[in-house]
Parts: sequence; C-alpha cells; structure tokens
Amino acid sequence: MVTAAVSGGADSSALLALAVEAGCDVTAVHVDHGLRPGGEAEAGAVAALARRLGARFEARRVTVAAGPNLEARARAARRSVLPPDAMTGHTADDQAETVVLNLMRGAGLDGLTGMRPGPAKPLLGLRRAETHALCAWLGVDPVHDPTNADPRMRRNRVRHEVLPLLDDVARRDVAALLSRTAALLGDDAALLARLAAGVDPTDAGALAAAPPPLARRAVRRWLVAESPPHPPDQATVARVLEVARGTWRATEIGGGRRVARTAGRLRVERAPAGER
Repeated sequence: MVTAAVSGGADSSALLALAVEAGCDVTAVHVDHGLRPGGEAEAGAVAALARRLGARFEARRVTVAAGPNLEARARAARRSVLPPDAMTGHTADDQAETVVLNLMRGAGLDGLTGMRPGPAKPLLGLRRAETHALCAWLGVDPVHDPTNADPRMRRNRVRHEVLPLLDDVARRDVAALLSRTAALLGDDAALLARLAAGVDPTDAGALAAAPPPLARRAVRRWLVAESPPHPPDQATVARVLEVARGTWRATEIGGGRRVARTAGRLRVERAPAGER
C-alpha cells in the first residue's frame, strides 16, 4: 500500500495514474491548506479522479496563517498530515528550481543535490511537459492553482523568470542540466557522508586531523543529533572545528548550548547563563 499526495495538478495527477498503472495499491490524499477558496472543489476533483482510476481517497485540512515564509510553512503543514513515505509528484523541473533556490541561499554540496530520488519521488526523471501530456492523453483536466503564478513566491519567479532567462543565455534546456548535476553531486555527497561516518566528532584530535570536508560533515551530523531540529550553519561548524584545533576552549552553538573541549574530548552542554 502506498500513499500519493495529490493536489489535483498535472504532476500529482500523473503520479496517481502511473502508480495505479504500475499495480500499486494507492490512497490519494488531498491536503487543503485553507489559503484560498475552492479547496473543497479541488478535493472533489481529486476524489473523482481516484474513483475513476480505482484508488482510495482521503481529504485532509491544515491551517496555514498568512505571513512570511508561506511556502515553507505550507509545505511543513502538509507533511505533518502525510505519512513520511508519501509519494509526491516532483519532476525534473522541480528539481532544477530547487537547485537554483538552494544556490541562492548559499547552500553547500548537500543543498545542491536537490531532492534525492527514491520511492517517495518517483517522477524526478520526468519533465513537467510529460506529466501534462499524460493528463491530456488520459482526458484529465488538472486543477489550476493560481498561487503557482504568484510572483511573491520565490520559486515562482525562478520558474517563470530565472530558468527561462538561463535557457535563453545558454541556448539550451538548463533544467535538464541542473537535474543531471544534482544527481551527480548526490553521488558525491553520499560518498563523503560514508567517509565522514568514520570520524568521531567528539575526538578533538581525530576531528582536527580529518580532511575539512569530512570534519565538517562529522560535526554537522553530530550537532543535528544533539540539537535538533535545525542543522547548524557553516559559521557554527567552523567554530566547533576551531575548538577541536585548540583555538578556543568552547563555542556557543545556539539554543543556550555550547560545545566545549576537555582532555581532548568535545561535548555539547548547556551554556553558562552569561553566555546565553
């Protein structure tokens, strides 16, 4: 049994159709964020498509208040009511947009890998034009989400302005190149992660002696485990490495916590009141 997140757009509708065609026992889940009128009608359209294809249907509703970081908050709210292994209809075009957005945020190697392929992202090898073509062939009229054209959403500007401009400058399909680059970088990142797993981030000597790419990954993995949910930024990781090298005895890592060194070992502890 699998769950498919289906908004009713072309990508998620194609996902549902392909999952059923592949013989999967599928439940289509529509999530209404309550951000605009018409959510019930969209849920009805997804329910009708699920019935036509022979899939089950469930409707969920979440509340997302207006304000900054709307796209990220809506995504988090949606994930909160979906199983962690729910399939989504992200395509190679979405992958290219993600890579550009992460690059604009100053992401390192892991951010430039974009979304990793796997059972939850089965359409990453398809283009958006292909999902639209499949819907047309099936006679499915996809739901039109007007927020996908809202220029206040950074992703929309990347989709409608940045990538077309890059295509024009490069005189080729840049989305395909970015998607391929993300896949190659993903393999590199996976190798570095395996190598970094052999570095003990609490051993100051081992950490100081490790190649910087591995040391940074070891520290980041350790701090994510010790201080979830947000991964540390590069400046925090760099300060921890300075503690390992003996430059400082301790450094603040946020949330009222710090990393301190004693007898060649690093530990995460509550920061003294004056350092918080």
